[in-house]
Amino acid sequence: MIDINRFDATVRAVPDGGVTSAKGFQAAGVHAGFRKNPDRLDLAMLVADEPCAGAGVFTTNRFCAAPVTVSRENLGPEGCGLVRGVVINSGNANAATGEMGISVARETCEVASQVLACEPNQVLVASTGVIGVPLAIDLFETGIPEVCDVLSRAGGADAARAIMTTDTHPKEYAVSYETETLEYVGSTFTVGGMCKGSGMIMPNMATMICCITTDAPVAPQTLHRLLVGAVSQTFNKVTVDSDTSTNDTCIMLASGAAAPGVRPIEENTDAYDELERAVRIVCETLARAIASDGEGASRLVTVNVTGAPTDEDADTAARAVANSPLVKTAIAGRDCNWGRIAMALGKCGVTFDQRDVSIDIMDIPVCRDGLTVPFDEDEALRRFEAPEIIITADLGAGDGSATVWTCDLTHEYVHINGDYRS
Repeated sequence: MIDINRFDATVRAVPDGGVTSAKGFQAAGVHAGFRKNPDRLDLAMLVADEPCAGAGVFTTNRFCAAPVTVSRENLGPEGCGLVRGVVINSGNANAATGEMGISVARETCEVASQVLACEPNQVLVASTGVIGVPLAIDLFETGIPEVCDVLSRAGGADAARAIMTTDTHPKEYAVSYETETLEYVGSTFTVGGMCKGSGMIMPNMATMICCITTDAPVAPQTLHRLLVGAVSQTFNKVTVDSDTSTNDTCIMLASGAAAPGVRPIEENTDAYDELERAVRIVCETLARAIASDGEGASRLVTVNVTGAPTDEDADTAARAVANSPLVKTAIAGRDCNWGRIAMALGKCGVTFDQRDVSIDIMDIPVCRDGLTVPFDEDEALRRFEAPEIIITADLGAGDGSATVWTCDLTHEYVHINGDYRS
């Protein structure tokens, strides 16, 4: 868990919080038949009490899924608009399914809009699961009315379970804060979210499937800029296996229900800064949860790179370390092998002099000025039992810095992905 006090001491975690912790939202999850196992929830809906501001960011993979295409269309060229509900199924990605897949995604919006009494373009859709398998509309036609019948403020937990694929547990989080700005004085705003993600994870834009909500008043365009900024510093800094999904979707909704009738929060204001911090906390917590739950993972790994020529160079270097199978397997084997980290840094294309590089593993100095530093192997082995392994590298070439989250690489990753379609 991150230390939220490093952001703002006034922000507090909501106990058992999730995507419906913010006022103005309901959710639910049911088994609709997308999965063979009747005990697995596989259809989720998140619904706003009234059409509200919505924004989205999506995968940059050119083999993008049908629901990504349709949700982009519904939000329009600015990536934002009014949204009433989000429909998410697991078990089938509806990707590489051609015009038939596009038609099913659009029909899903039609079905949901009839039940919710809204316009079809006020419904967003997302799917996750196996790629290249046709998806029929009939399960949505029967499942959407069923899931709408059980929508509630308490339904966020079931929704979070329904969107899981190889995740070992649902991923939910929420925070709240009492605003200190005069315009909204006395108001308490909440930001909550749910996400899924365990494999095929190196977003180049968003996360796997994620929904963020807030009851703060925010206009659609401002919400989009807020979401893009948060995603760039959180979900875009996660990599499990360096593979960008066909279905990455991150949606944010703002009901304004905690301060009805007031002017929306605008950029370059104290109120925006408060909300931005809360959104960053929720997104970072969920991003770290994705990394720590990587397929077959036993450890969350945080890679910090400083001293790079630019922040972009630092990100490139950190990502090279985080994606290295040799680094990841060394961590799985509890091997404090800093040479693999040096190798990954050296191959990434960032300019630096190896004689200026320092590397620490779990706060143990292992390399200074490009040369080995003697360390206690038994102490290193003890520190490797921690749930989070921290690697820090200073390139000594500038002021750029970046943090990337990943996980170790175990035999179980091969087992999971070798049997994924069975």
